[in-house]
Amino acid sequence: MNLIIPPVSAGSRPTPAPALRPLGGLFASVPLPVSASKFRRFAAFVGPGYLVATGYMDPGNWATALAGGAQFGAALLFVAVLSSLIAILLQSLSARLAIATGQDLASQCRAALPRPVSFGLWLCAEGAIIATDLAEIIGTAIGFQLVFGLPLKIGVLVTVLDVFVILALQRLGFRKLEAVVMAFLVVIALAFATELVLARPDWGLVARGLVPTPAVLTDPAMLYLAAGIIGATVMPHNLFLHSGIIQTRAIGPAPAQKREALRFAQWDSALALTFALMINASILILAAAAFNAHGHFEVAELQDAYRLIAPLLGTQWAATLFGIALLACGLNSTITATLAGQIVMEGFVAIRLPPWQRRLLTRMVAIVPAVGVIWMTDEAATGRLLVFSQVILSLALPFAVVPLIWLTATRARMGALVAPRWISLLAGLIANALIGLNLKLVWDLL
Repeated sequence: MNLIIPPVSAGSRPTPAPALRPLGGLFASVPLPVSASKFRRFAAFVGPGYLVATGYMDPGNWATALAGGAQFGAALLFVAVLSSLIAILLQSLSARLAIATGQDLASQCRAALPRPVSFGLWLCAEGAIIATDLAEIIGTAIGFQLVFGLPLKIGVLVTVLDVFVILALQRLGFRKLEAVVMAFLVVIALAFATELVLARPDWGLVARGLVPTPAVLTDPAMLYLAAGIIGATVMPHNLFLHSGIIQTRAIGPAPAQKREALRFAQWDSALALTFALMINASILILAAAAFNAHGHFEVAELQDAYRLIAPLLGTQWAATLFGIALLACGLNSTITATLAGQIVMEGFVAIRLPPWQRRLLTRMVAIVPAVGVIWMTDEAATGRLLVFSQVILSLALPFAVVPLIWLTATRARMGALVAPRWISLLAGLIANALIGLNLKLVWDLL
């Protein structure tokens, strides 16, 4: 294995190493119709946004939404909405960077920053992906346990095989992989739509949950769950993921082609993340209606939610749909986490290996620590692990957001697609708010 690390002379920036195309042979593998209608050209871009949206509704998000809804009713719904709006803005910057430069966020960080800074950002990104994998492995294993009766630790080992499933899907083409992910998303959406019909929530309370409450800044428990929701919604690995997978589209070099590609990519991610918001809001509203309204305020474990939901809603179908949706969600999330891990490692540390070996290596770097934590932890603590993993993601978020804002605001790097100043300023305010929230969270935890 040859790790290409650019040399650094005193007082200078590193010389960029030859770029590795993200995801190997999948780069520019999806053709874009030139003379077709605008709708058909947009349809060719639909897909990456939904892979990104998968990360915004992973099992860790389930745990934080269930815990928040059970403990505080619909009071944290405004946090989910705000987080989704922030995510739409930041993901649009990620797509902008990829289309303008032809490189992903990790590659741009390695090329633009001194080696110690780039190395530190790589460690933060890997830590975020390990936390992501921790949540997704637990969620998928619990799904196998609820639907098929597999012991949790056996289910954990089964999830390790997902890398081979991804290799098989990628051999069929990236559009096939996107189709599988989108099919799972439809299953999840149908399951939760049915659950809400069965739960019959109080929509007046839901509407009041859209209004921000000052208690989130004064109640440490509420702040902890709010940070978890932000970490589960605005996920750092998704910024790397989007900037890599958008390059599966064969975007032309002309400025007009790039501008159109950016418009289509932004619409794709905005629609997909709105869809993800509806799923996330459904989980929180379901927890508020099924658990909080019946006095079950401490439901944080997915297994507890599965056992309680059937008697509370009056039908076993509620539990069955919950288990199926969780399994579909976990399988989807492991696909996108694997792709994100590959993009991060290939971007920050240019690994010259055959594609299948790169995918296996990058997956093992993230999954082995997560599996180890799960095997050493009591099964009863899985819910707390899920929420904790989302807080870790919240703490890691600024280390992806700040470089992204800086890179997309640099005209010398972005050219005509440099981010408008107002967008950069708004993103900067968001980054500062996230950092302030994280410092408050750490203070409260200490």
